[in-house]
Amino acid sequence: MSETPLTLAATDFELFGVPQRFAQDRSALDARWKQLQREAHPDRFAAQDAATQRRAMQWSVRINEAYQRLKDPLKRAAYLCELAGAPINAHDNTSMPAEFLMQQMAWREALDEAQEPDQVQALLDEVMLSRQQALARCEQLLDDAGDAAQAVGVVRALMFIERFCADIDTRFETLQSQALAPAAGRGATDGG
Repeated sequence: MSETPLTLAATDFELFGVPQRFAQDRSALDARWKQLQREAHPDRFAAQDAATQRRAMQWSVRINEAYQRLKDPLKRAAYLCELAGAPINAHDNTSMPAEFLMQQMAWREALDEAQEPDQVQALLDEVMLSRQQALARCEQLLDDAGDAAQAVGVVRALMFIERFCADIDTRFETLQSQALAPAAGRGATDGG
């Protein structure tokens, strides 16, 4: 019984030899990525002709792209939706349920009003809990219900959450800078 050789057009799941599911074992993905990279690394083909070297480079790039999609839950969910014929279309379709829009506004307001690192941390904890719940919902919709169309909205919500976490990080940095600035200013005037 011989396996059909993979092509560059194989899905990421086929390439990595894992089930086409949202739930994945990260350590298995990591191990498979290392194995595939060893097999396709361009240095192994340095003594070969230019066409073989080019194919090795294409495979190496393709393996890395697949790994980046599979290891990241948000990218993996979006990819599964695409494969099921329900593309995210984040640039064209930004519709969200009214409840989530209200949650976004409340989070934004809380972030704008946060003056202390512990306030920002409390907000981050709340947002990360929502992220975990959304990831669990993705798994339920994609793996159990097979409902990629419903999962699209959850993936869009996760995309917002990812961007908002970056805003929270920026707020932390701003608060830290503000806390350090007065101390630095006092030090400069104390000497003189």
